[in-house]
Amino acid sequence: MLPWIVRRTRLPLLSLRCVDCRSESATTGEGRFRVNANGKLLDVWLLVRCVSCNRTSKLTVHERASVRSFDPVLLDGYHANDPELVAATLLDPLLARRNRYALDWQGAWHLDTPPAQLDEAWPLQVKVDFEDPVPVRPERLIAQGLRLSRNEVLRRIKCDISLRRPTSAGFTFVVMMGDSMN
Repeated sequence: MLPWIVRRTRLPLLSLRCVDCRSESATTGEGRFRVNANGKLLDVWLLVRCVSCNRTSKLTVHERASVRSFDPVLLDGYHANDPELVAATLLDPLLARRNRYALDWQGAWHLDTPPAQLDEAWPLQVKVDFEDPVPVRPERLIAQGLRLSRNEVLRRIKCDISLRRPTSAGFTFVVMMGDSMN
């Protein structure tokens, strides 16, 4: 079974309307948090920047939360602007829903595939794993990985999931022998 891995190459852009220029794209820039204390309550925001006009906006991560409710390691991560914490926060679907943004993964991921051995036993089995929740249509991913047309993929691939619906969960598929592998 061949292992394929979908990896993030950078953080995705956010589809979020800018209040100044009405652009639909924002980025996390260097990935900074802002922590504000008000007595024993904390507010935590993730700062994002408009790609068009460079205006900074805030995504609410925690609002009026008790200082004691925070894990000290998490709080240190917010203060240190930990890149892994920035990525985990940005990719959190609950945060996206609460702050009304979607992730634009275009150009932010890469498919790592080992070279297929044409002398391997047919049919060929492939297992796809995702390191991050990159929503991609399996037929597009398979076409890219095998360098086949999408029609050829639909003809030669046997899979338990729909090839035409985006997924970000791992799956396996079988490549049936064809005339040529281009």
